[in-house]
Amino acid sequence: MNTAASLASLRPPVERRPYTRAAQLPEIMRQRIVVLDGAMGTMIQRYKLTEADYRGTRFAEHHKDVKGNNELLLLSKPEVIREIHEQYLAAGADLIETNTFGATTVAQEDYDMPELAYEMNLVAARMAREACDKYSTPDKPRFVAGAIGPTPRTASISPDVNDPGARNIDFDTLRQAYYEQAKALLEGGADVFLVETIFDTLNAKAAIFALDELFEDTGERLPIIISGTVTDASGRILSGQTVGAFWHSVRHAHPLAIGLNCALGATLMRPYIEELSKIAGDTFISCYPNAGLPNPMSDTGFDETPEITGGHVEEFAKAGFLNIAGGCCGTTPDHIAAIARRVSAYQPRCLHGNSTGFLSGLKVA
Repeated sequence: MNTAASLASLRPPVERRPYTRAAQLPEIMRQRIVVLDGAMGTMIQRYKLTEADYRGTRFAEHHKDVKGNNELLLLSKPEVIREIHEQYLAAGADLIETNTFGATTVAQEDYDMPELAYEMNLVAARMAREACDKYSTPDKPRFVAGAIGPTPRTASISPDVNDPGARNIDFDTLRQAYYEQAKALLEGGADVFLVETIFDTLNAKAAIFALDELFEDTGERLPIIISGTVTDASGRILSGQTVGAFWHSVRHAHPLAIGLNCALGATLMRPYIEELSKIAGDTFISCYPNAGLPNPMSDTGFDETPEITGGHVEEFAKAGFLNIAGGCCGTTPDHIAAIARRVSAYQPRCLHGNSTGFLSGLKVA
């Protein structure tokens, strides 16, 4: 044993505060594979909303086009978001993501609406909370996952090919934006924080830093799920890290689960989920892929039917890789129903090793 390992073995256990919400979730995940919902954007597209629909009466005079600002629908067309949540819950989802992927001041600057970010997150969490409470039973509790997206800006990648050192955002600006988002999600009733679709690890670290600050300031501690996005067949996220390097960059957050979403679809994602399942020993594994590759001729904009996507995710479950399964772009309630049905036949991945020691505030090495 090397010196560092020897010293580590002598350290006393580190006390981590117990989860103040969703405390039963780790035990549920030991017993069965938990199901996450599917794509919000794909479902919104089915409503064929117009610019006027996005604006409603409150934003009728806004000086910029807002169609495509899906988070604005929380304020202008809330019945659409509520209905989508309930469709996923009816399909069997245990975890429902808030419609807040782009609800940061940074992302809302694209529409000149940064002042709405806090309200968007608060309303989104309350709406998802009401839906989950409506569908929860003693045997199948439902949980609100506060969705924290990557923002359109990156802290470690230049937006200018002629100037590698250029940046259009800094760490502290991201941290402040994420803190405001997370605070509103917490106030609105989120059970879990989901830092997702990570293509720049430095952005993710700003979100993790903000969550740590929030927990210190409030005395709360919620489970955190961290989900990266492999952007090409090299197995790297956009900022250049391999899946293994990404895990080691965020493991200090003691996440409830680490995983991958979006990007390549399940078929091309398989080796990277397998790698995570091996190296993140005592951390649960999540996977919610796109429904294959983009196909503009398809109803959903993606290739795979519910049975195809469900079959791919079932194979992951059968191989023992999964604790959380769901869908990303191109998936619908039918996809989630297929995934839920197929993974229910398999035991969840067993935890092993002692790579992070994260679970529910127990004493860990």
